[in-house]
Amino acid sequence: MSDLEALQHEALTAVDAADSLDELDRVRVRFTGKRSQLAVLQKGMRELSPEERRARGQALNAFRDAFQAAYDTRYQQLQAEALRSRLEAERLDLTLPPRRLPPGRPHLLTQVEQEMLEVFIGMGYRVAEGPEAEAGSYNFDLLNIEPDHPARQEMDTIYVDGFDDVVLRTHTSPVQARVMTTSPPPIAVVCPGWTFRADAVDATHSPVFSQVEGLYVDEQVTMADLRGTLLAFARAMFGHDRDIRLRPSFFPFTEPSAEVDVSFHGPGGNHGWLEILGAGMVDPNVLDACGIDPERYSGFAFGIGIERVAMLRHDVGDIRELFEADARFLARF
Repeated sequence: MSDLEALQHEALTAVDAADSLDELDRVRVRFTGKRSQLAVLQKGMRELSPEERRARGQALNAFRDAFQAAYDTRYQQLQAEALRSRLEAERLDLTLPPRRLPPGRPHLLTQVEQEMLEVFIGMGYRVAEGPEAEAGSYNFDLLNIEPDHPARQEMDTIYVDGFDDVVLRTHTSPVQARVMTTSPPPIAVVCPGWTFRADAVDATHSPVFSQVEGLYVDEQVTMADLRGTLLAFARAMFGHDRDIRLRPSFFPFTEPSAEVDVSFHGPGGNHGWLEILGAGMVDPNVLDACGIDPERYSGFAFGIGIERVAMLRHDVGDIRELFEADARFLARF
């Protein structure tokens, strides 16, 4: 019994001396665990007489009760101290000013695309989008591009492996075809998005680039409507003093077709014309293929390279700068 009293005194002293929750748990294991001296005393009860066993059992229970009470009290004290220490370490001074981080901004191409869309939305157009992996029927057939046209060859078009006649769209014109096959005139949409062609990378070409294409179909639409629309766009994007000119060209899905140039005035009195887009009146065959009566309706379409507009507006000489994610270059815009 004297050994048990000495053990109880030692255990309670160790509980009071524990200075952390981990240390307190080690004290618990040391004095009440399976290999503790208490466990040895419990096993020795089998060798005692009934009277001695009863007295030893009462003493052991008293030891456990005293140890558990001391343990619980010290555990609550240490837990409160740990919480206070954590709160002190994580305390925030709300009077301090926040860190000044440089604000982010959209990429230059995103900025230009949004400006272009805002111009056309202001004219009454709506935005239409479509898939980048496109069926050949929308990318070629409905746009009057013949089966033997060079644009269908793998040297120009990227075909998707494992799928018959599925390509990465070479322009956003398939979106126009999708709109015409599902919506009756009048139609006024602009179609932004990424396009893909099998081009080698150089200062002016990229196999991945972005476009904004436009389509307007209604009764009595003329080339004059096209010119007026593109003139308003050019002046909104490049300046109110700009002019445009249309040069005859050829595109399978428009007839007549035109390359569109915008005027510029450079330093030293230099002036001239810069090509910015292609356009034309929608070919009657395209209208007919999309289920629109070409005898009643006419329309125009145009396609503008977003990279082209960005390079002209911001004097970027190499298209690769737009895709290299150089923070020093992007910070300029």
